[in-house]
Amino acid sequence: MRQLELNAREVQLWAARLEASDDTLGRISAWLSSDETDRAARFRFEKHRRAFVLGRGVLRALAANYLQIDPAEVRFIYGPKGKPTLAGSGCPLRFNVSNSGDVAVYGFTLDCEIGVDVEHRRRPVEIENIARRFFAPGEVAELMSLPEDDRHQGFFNCWTRKEAYIKAVGDGLSVPLDSFEVTLEPGAAPRMVRLEGSTAAAEHWTLHAFTPGPEYTGAIAYRDRPRPLNIQPLQAVVDLLT
Repeated sequence: MRQLELNAREVQLWAARLEASDDTLGRISAWLSSDETDRAARFRFEKHRRAFVLGRGVLRALAANYLQIDPAEVRFIYGPKGKPTLAGSGCPLRFNVSNSGDVAVYGFTLDCEIGVDVEHRRRPVEIENIARRFFAPGEVAELMSLPEDDRHQGFFNCWTRKEAYIKAVGDGLSVPLDSFEVTLEPGAAPRMVRLEGSTAAAEHWTLHAFTPGPEYTGAIAYRDRPRPLNIQPLQAVVDLLT
């Protein structure tokens, strides 16, 4: 992999298809920590175990390249809600990871907590029932006002933007999904509309949308004015490691 560099305020997004040969899987497995190896062993199905190992290996390879260390030397620590960060009090590199289907995405930036989410749109969802249960009233009204053909995309626009925000703040399920409101209309700019009822608080947040592959929807969230976004094309795991 070529040497990776981040400009001071840049956000870089990588996407990987979690498929690889047994040889590549074996090479990546050797990088994992004992707790990662234990976690991989707990997966019931081989497909899920392989996806976890490959996904973790790509994260280690990318982080190691930014830090100029070996992938096996990357160390993670976890917040109270389980959000991983890089060990080392002086490390400015921030990251977040999401996966759905056979795709994983990785967002990196400096000195700013970031959240990333990706969803495979082919999975069936009860759009109206889920929206009325979890979304803010304004989002439900906007979603149901869309033409029926646009609702599926609108739903995933909303869901990924909400998940990205929750992952950025690192509070997990303790943040009610209806405590903030985002744009969702297909083609409209991604934006935080209200945060706990405040439009002023929402203005401190930036949202980006991305599409890593056909039938996937993704979002990035961070608390800062907009940063330059560099999105790499979807690649196979082996292509990211060479």
